[in-house]
Amino acid sequence: MSDTKIAFTIDGQRVETAPGTTVLQAALDAGIYIPNLCYSPKLEPYGGCRLCICKISGMRGLPTACTTRAAEGMAVESDSDEVNKVRRMILELMISDHPADCLSCGANQDCQLQKVASFLGIKELRVSRHVRQPRIDDSNPFFVRDSSKCILCGKCVRICQEVRGVSNLDFVKRGFVADIAPFEGLIADSRCESCGACVDICPVGALLPKQEALPPTKEVTTVCPYCGCGCGLVLGIRGNRIVRVRGEEGNRASGGELCVKGRFGLDFVSSPNRLKAPLIRKEGKLVEATWDEALDFTAKRLAEIRDTHGAEAVAGFCSAKCTNEENYVFQKFMRAVVGSNHVAHCAHL
Repeated sequence: MSDTKIAFTIDGQRVETAPGTTVLQAALDAGIYIPNLCYSPKLEPYGGCRLCICKISGMRGLPTACTTRAAEGMAVESDSDEVNKVRRMILELMISDHPADCLSCGANQDCQLQKVASFLGIKELRVSRHVRQPRIDDSNPFFVRDSSKCILCGKCVRICQEVRGVSNLDFVKRGFVADIAPFEGLIADSRCESCGACVDICPVGALLPKQEALPPTKEVTTVCPYCGCGCGLVLGIRGNRIVRVRGEEGNRASGGELCVKGRFGLDFVSSPNRLKAPLIRKEGKLVEATWDEALDFTAKRLAEIRDTHGAEAVAGFCSAKCTNEENYVFQKFMRAVVGSNHVAHCAHL
């Protein structure tokens, strides 16, 4: 792999990056913030929101930094009065029909629209406001969609198409009534897989999880417990409870993506019905026991059944939540120790 770098300047600051890198990505990698709402490193360059426009030497007009490849010796002006004046007008038009319920919005303090508005110093609008009425689709059991808060950045459409390969969402209608929706109407009636990728990439509050209201106080990186793929999870913890879940970016198994179970299926962790100790049935009732008691009881009963009815009377059932190595040891135990070839796995279901 080549270590060749190209060098250029952003607002007078020297930046080095690999050939083929966009100006926006190179700036973000160097810790230089350029406003953007439609950009994601997971997606192909789009240039839809127009907020990353810059003045670039040798180019006419104000090209978007997310679609312009960096070149040797290029001079970029990003934080200039000329550029920010155009950005403010773009953002003011975007905000003009956007709901102003920031304090009650689930994306408050985690909203990219707020971040850009703060960066550009927008305190009042020079255009008339026409706020859209809430248009709620809560048919999905895991997340809710409010079309009135959508800024038509297209991130949800593109990640559903480019990354997930489902293509459930797309732009519909045009002009002031333009929207993003599944062709079937409601999300519950569509082919949505409820993976949550659109929810996680939404820069505003148009797509929000139903069960994640409180912000976490810390984050913990772990592995999804649902299958043997080893997808990485970043759990938002508050008061010893999981309040948010997202995929671990850069994880070698999942690349930051999750399925519906890993993204929305961890509520069992705090369930009051969750077993925290082994149970043994005594006099018709299940009572708590220690692990030593449970293992001794299991070994004794397995031996009794085998000796009385033969090894083929015993069957083992493996779990996809275990690692391949654990499942291998289990089938080895069933065949070599118990003497039974009756071993099944939940992946067969």
